[in-house]
Amino acid sequence: MKNLILLLVFFSVACNKIETEQKQEKAAQFTATQSNVASPKLDSYWYQGKAEITRYELQQNRYRDVHPGEAIIVFVTEDFLTDKQVKNDKYENKNSINVLKTNLIKRFTTGIYDYSIMTSVFTPVDVQKYPQTLKETNSTQDWCGQAFMQLNWKNNQYETEIRSYFEAEADQNFKVSYAILEDELFNRIRMNPQGLPTGKIKILPSLSIARLLHKEFQVEEAEATLQNYNGKDFTGENLQSYRVAFATGNRTLEIVFENKTPFVIVGWKEAYPSFDKKVRETVAKRTKTVLTPYWQENGLNDTALRKELGVSGL
Repeated sequence: MKNLILLLVFFSVACNKIETEQKQEKAAQFTATQSNVASPKLDSYWYQGKAEITRYELQQNRYRDVHPGEAIIVFVTEDFLTDKQVKNDKYENKNSINVLKTNLIKRFTTGIYDYSIMTSVFTPVDVQKYPQTLKETNSTQDWCGQAFMQLNWKNNQYETEIRSYFEAEADQNFKVSYAILEDELFNRIRMNPQGLPTGKIKILPSLSIARLLHKEFQVEEAEATLQNYNGKDFTGENLQSYRVAFATGNRTLEIVFENKTPFVIVGWKEAYPSFDKKVRETVAKRTKTVLTPYWQENGLNDTALRKELGVSGL
């Protein structure tokens, strides 16, 4: 009888282990299919000890108007801890991988008061071993209050938290099943645009859009296309366009980029209904790109570099 019990326990553990491995394998296969990303090999451009900083002239759809502003995107590779999901600062933890990080900052005014929105996305370079973006954060500030949102990839899903000034959002913790993140598309373009998903896709909406429109954060359906850019809003040589049309909400996103490495993003457009239900466009156009170790350039004398980049003064 004792041997029988031990045998049943063994088979139970073995079956659970097999089931877990099958679930993990299925999730990995699903992710690879959804994002269709081949493993890129980032060239030396990304490993110069510098960050790429680009300023964009911004026209932001908000309330019942399109407001002037500017956007800054910082792209940089850095070492990232997979267990703590933070930057590897001390180099005492072996669970470290290389990620491509996006910091997207948008600043614009709405009448008398202003907005500041920052989104950070951490996407592993080795997409075969780590096919999902591991973390994303977003903070939004205006004169009414603040909101913060964070996603962490754990146990084959995104663990999500929201902290918001607004009553309807308030404090939330929940989990969301996998879909490619709208905000990670910028990283995917820089790594390997030919691996972008096309056709009918499932996608998790931009965190800034979720906050500005007070949308429920959940997986949505969309149609994605990748093609040569033939429009007139953006200029450059051999441009390509990646466009996402959402199935609901009357919303679209188009990112335009150079089709040769390092696949510089020259701008983007997103359209969605304003508060009066009229569809208006947010447009960001590149004005300047620099490569610089900005974290070292923090003295008063370095303020002149802002003028070179074209960033607005205080």
